[in-house]
Parts: sequence; structure tokens; C-alpha cells
Amino acid sequence: MQHPPPGEHVGAGAARAATQDASRPKRPVAPTLRRALSLFGRYRAQVALLLVTITASSLLGLLPPLFIRQILDSAVPRHDGAEVNLLVLGIVAAALAGSLVSVVQTWLNNIVGQGVMEHARNELYRHLQRMSLRFFTSTRGGEILSRLTNDVAGIQDAVTNSVTTVFSNLITFGSTVALMIALDWRLTLMGLAALPLFVWPTRTVGGLQRRLLARQQARLADLSAHAQETLSINGALLMKLFGREPYELDRYRQLNRQVRDLSVRRAMVGRWFFMFLGLFGALAPALVYWYGGHAIIRGELEVGTVVALAAYLTRLFGPVTQLLSIHVTVQSSLALFERVFDYLDMPVEVDERPAAVDLARARGRVEFDRVSFRYTRHRWALREISYVAEPGQVVALVGPSGAGKTTVTYLIPRLFDVTEGAVRLDGVDVRDLTLASLARNIGMVTQEPFVLHTTLRDNLRYGCPDATDEQVMDSVRAAHLEEAVANLPRGLDTVVGERGYRLSGGEKQRIAIARVLLKDPPVLVLDEATSSLDSQSERAVQQALASLMRGRTTIVIAHRLSTVLQADQILVLQGGRLVERGRHAELVARDGVYAGLYRAQFAGALATAPAAG
Repeated sequence: MQHPPPGEHVGAGAARAATQDASRPKRPVAPTLRRALSLFGRYRAQVALLLVTITASSLLGLLPPLFIRQILDSAVPRHDGAEVNLLVLGIVAAALAGSLVSVVQTWLNNIVGQGVMEHARNELYRHLQRMSLRFFTSTRGGEILSRLTNDVAGIQDAVTNSVTTVFSNLITFGSTVALMIALDWRLTLMGLAALPLFVWPTRTVGGLQRRLLARQQARLADLSAHAQETLSINGALLMKLFGREPYELDRYRQLNRQVRDLSVRRAMVGRWFFMFLGLFGALAPALVYWYGGHAIIRGELEVGTVVALAAYLTRLFGPVTQLLSIHVTVQSSLALFERVFDYLDMPVEVDERPAAVDLARARGRVEFDRVSFRYTRHRWALREISYVAEPGQVVALVGPSGAGKTTVTYLIPRLFDVTEGAVRLDGVDVRDLTLASLARNIGMVTQEPFVLHTTLRDNLRYGCPDATDEQVMDSVRAAHLEEAVANLPRGLDTVVGERGYRLSGGEKQRIAIARVLLKDPPVLVLDEATSSLDSQSERAVQQALASLMRGRTTIVIAHRLSTVLQADQILVLQGGRLVERGRHAELVARDGVYAGLYRAQFAGALATAPAAG
């Protein structure tokens, strides 16, 4: 089976752009931040309620220092024990109410945060589903999984903690400063004088964190891709057959070491800065007590006011430190948002048109009208291909490797879109049909069928989830799978293993055939479905194919002679062009490209085959 070559095209370019690390220019911070915040739009009511609880919690936190001030400046000097009792009870009540509100706040925070994460994952998965085959042939599977898991999970802290912390600390900071100014503006200014000095270092630390996180996630994607490639069944088999375990382990260790080193660097960035910030947070109350103590001696302030201001200042530097730290966290988290948005912004190359037609059940007429196609900018894979397959006909594609046979079959179900010309189904350009109706009307059996790691019954029903047990068994019989099912320990309910490794190649091909039989499409595409099978498996698959092809328009990449002999049309491709067409006998008599292929590949087999008209 041919695979599209890598090259300069939309999907590959987008994939490469998405996998570059911090060395590439970053998008502006503000648009990324606005887009990240827009993810909260569907949770407006919960966010509003969350802001109410945050405000309530912050205001409740202001009460204890005021009660302490009242105790020291009013109740104690007047020896009023009842007032002391009442104020202490108020301190306890405020703490209890704050704790209860924080429980509600935590619940709302997780509802919103986890909901945003769920939505981000769903949107990313949905968008990746819409990407054309070009994207998946030019992007490592491990890289895709890393974006979907590591990167989306990485922004969870920013979503579930950082946003709440920002609002909470902003409200706490604003209300506390306002109350401090009301108590004594001079002490307030003294306590806050050094804060502006911390803004610039914070921005510097945040930018460095962001770049390091981008590099860390890129290396983590490499690590995931390496593990996915070498620990899959095919990768593990290749590794064991060639004895490359030490080499692959060394590669894994190197990548893992890079992830570790970047993680340590991220953890240590700005630690000295935040240490000094914490030290200032401890020294500032001492400064307030020093100035306030002298003011008390001079009779300018009361004890309760100084104690309350010192308490508020202590309460203030927690939010300030967290806000500055959050700035660093948000800056670094933007790298993760950018990686997610990079994938979400990839153009969908094969998309459904707004007024697409839903074709209920096609008759099966397939037409190629001067179709040209290229994978890369400068090299054509197909040029000026035109043919018509009438309903019920079998059209065989023949030609040397790389002639464009698989590309022709990929254009019918819109795995790729034509570059020039048109592919039509029942006279309608496939680009004007809904993707769902195309999938419903076209069935494809590839040379290497994919079998899911689930039960055989679920594999068969994949294209027709509503199929009854009787319909499933009918497809099993038509695909000549009865004996294989009988030999499985739990029959149709047997889990077939990763990529169907509990099954033979012929059995997997017949499962793919049975799956298409259940789907019952009017158009069938066969991509060398028997080319790699032994003679016994081939006979079983050919019998199953005969059942499958009956009454359907079939486009088949011809590898076995029997298919060529029975074809209503044989299309001979060479260098991406249609060089000959006709039936077998006509093409042999013409003594052209097909005749050469016939003599080179099929002459020995044809000596014992019945003549074809």
C-alpha cells in the first residue's frame, strides 16, 4: 500500500509549526490570555457565584483584626468582660463562616476548572478528528497524544487554581489596603513602599518560566513519541528482532534526562527572588511595630490600631506574594495554552461545505473528471485522470509501485481532496456531499486492516453499531469466519488483543470484510486486500470478497490475477497518469504497459488460468 510522501503542504507545515519549542517566536501574551479566559464563558453563572464566595471569604477575613483592635482599644481599657466575650465569639464565628464559605468556593472552583478542562480536551479531540489523513501521515502519534494528554493536563493548575487565586488575592488586597488606609494612611504607605520594586523581576521570571515550560513540553512530547513507537506491538517486535533494546533504552534515558533537567531549572527559576519577597513580608510588620510603637509612646496612635495594621500587613503580603507568583505561573502556563491553541488553529484541509448534500443511498456511479493531485508543492502524484465506474462494475487499478493507485482510492472517500478536477458520486462532486453520507456510502478494505483492542463483536459492529446479533452472524458467514470464531475461547465476545495480534493476517482481513458487509455500502474500495496472505488464507479471503463485491461498484487495486481477469475495466497507471484502459484480453493484445506487466508478473499463473473475454 502506498503512503503519501512527506512534503511542504498545509498539514505537515502546521504540524511542524506546532511541534517547535521555545526557539520559535511566541504569539503575543494578551491575545493568548484573552483566549484562555474565554474558555470560562460557558460557566458564567458558576464563575459569578464563585466570585461572590471569594468576596465573602475575603471580607470575613477582615473582621478578626478589627475585633482584636476593639478588644485592645475599647473592651480591655473599660474592663468590659462581656464585650471581650462577644468580640472573641465574633472572631470564632468569622473563622467558622470563612471555613464554610471556603468549602463552597473549593467545590465551585473544581466544578468550573474541571469543566473547562473537559471542554478543552473534547474540542482538541474533535478538531484532531477533522484533520485530513495528510496530518496524521506527517505527525508522530506520540506527539498528538502528548498534546491531548500532557499539555491539556499541564494547564489544569492554571485553570483550577491560578484564576481563583488571582480573583481571591485581588479582592483581599484591595479590601485590606482600603481598610488599612482608613486606620492610618502613614503606616500603610510605609508598609507598601517597597512593593513596586518586585514588579519588574516578576515579569522577567515569568518570561523565563514560559520559555522553559515550552521546551520542557516539547521534550516531553518527544519522550511520549519514543515510548509510543518502541512499546507498541510493532515497535517492540522490531526492537527485539534486531536486539536494539540497549540502544532504545539509552535514547529514552537521554530524553528523560532532558525533561528532568528542564523541570529542575523551572523549579529553581526565581527562587531567590521569592525568598527575598518572603523576607520582606516578615520584616514589614516589624517596621510597622517600630514606627507604631514610637507613635503610641508619643500618644499619636492606640495599641489596637497598630496591632490591627500589623495583622493586616501580614495578611496583605500573602496575597501580594501569591499574585506575583501567579504572574509567573500564568506566564509559564501560557506556553501550554499556546501549544493547545496551535493544534486548535490548524486549518481543516478536508472540511464539509455549509450546504453539503446528504446522499441517503447512492446508486454507485463513480466518476473521475480530469483529476490531478499532489502531496507536495512541486510534484504531482496524479495528472489528468478520467474514468467512470458504472453501478455494479469492477474497476481494477494496475501499475508499478508508486504509480498512484492508492492515491486514486484515497480521493473517493475524501481522505484527501483533489488539487484539480473533480471526483463525483452519482454525479455529485464528493466535496459537495456531507462527510457522513460519504462514509455511509463508501466501504474500504485496506491491505493492513486495523483491528481494535476490544471484542470481535464490537470490531464487527464498528461501522454499524445497531446491527443485530443475527446480522453480525450473517456477516461472519459471508466472510467465511465461522471456523475462526469457533476456535476463539469466547467466540464473538473474545477480546482480540492489541491490533488483533491474537488473529492471523487472513482472519483480520476477513474481519475487515465482515465489518464492511455489515455497513453494506454501494461503493467498495479494495487496496491489495490479499497481497500479503498465504494461499490458504487468500482463498478464504477471495471467497469473502466475492460475497462483498456482489452488486456493488468496486474499485480494486489489483494484485491477484483473478481480480484482473474479472474486472469490467482495467486502468493502467504509470507515473501518476492513466496510460491504458480496457479489459484483460484487449490490453494484452495491445502489447503495451499492461502486457509488459502481465508478462513479468502474471504469465506463469495465466498459463493455468481460464481464458478471459
